[in-house]
Amino acid sequence: MTRKQKRLSVIGGLAVVLALSATLVLTALRDQVVFFYSPSEIAEQGVEPGVAIRIGGLVADGSWSLDGEVNAFTVTDGQTAIPARYEGILPDLFREGQGVVAEGALLPDGSFLASNVLAKHDENYLPREVADTLRTQGVWQGEGDGESVGYGPDGGSQP
Repeated sequence: MTRKQKRLSVIGGLAVVLALSATLVLTALRDQVVFFYSPSEIAEQGVEPGVAIRIGGLVADGSWSLDGEVNAFTVTDGQTAIPARYEGILPDLFREGQGVVAEGALLPDGSFLASNVLAKHDENYLPREVADTLRTQGVWQGEGDGESVGYGPDGGSQP
C-alpha cells in the first residue's frame, strides 16, 4: 500500500467509528431529547418509575398545598392530571393556573417527585412546548393564536 492509500484507510476507518458512535449516542438519548412530557403523554407512553424526565403543564386550580417545605400540587394538561411533590422553596412566581415545568421522576404510585421546578417568567410567559401542547388539545387560553407569547433569545418572553 502506498502512503496515500494508508491515509485514506485510516480516514475511512475513523469516519466509520465516528458514525457508529454518533448512532449509539443518539439511540441512547432518543427518549431524553424531548424537553418535557405532558401528563397525557406520560399516561400514553407508560414512562417507567424512576426514570429522570421533565413534566410540563398547568398547575391545577386548588391543588397546591404546603406542609413545611413539602409542596404538593397537580400538573395537568386539561385531559390528564398527575400529582406532584417538591421539597424546597418554589419560585416566587409559582401559582395555580400557571405554566410549570418540573424535573424529577415518577414514583411507583404514579405521582411525580420533582427535584427542580421552573415557573413562568412573567405574566406572558409559558414554555413554547407547553403552549403548543395545550393549543393542540384545545385547552389554550392565551389571546389570539399565541402571538401574546413572545420568546426572547434567552427563552424568556418579550414585552
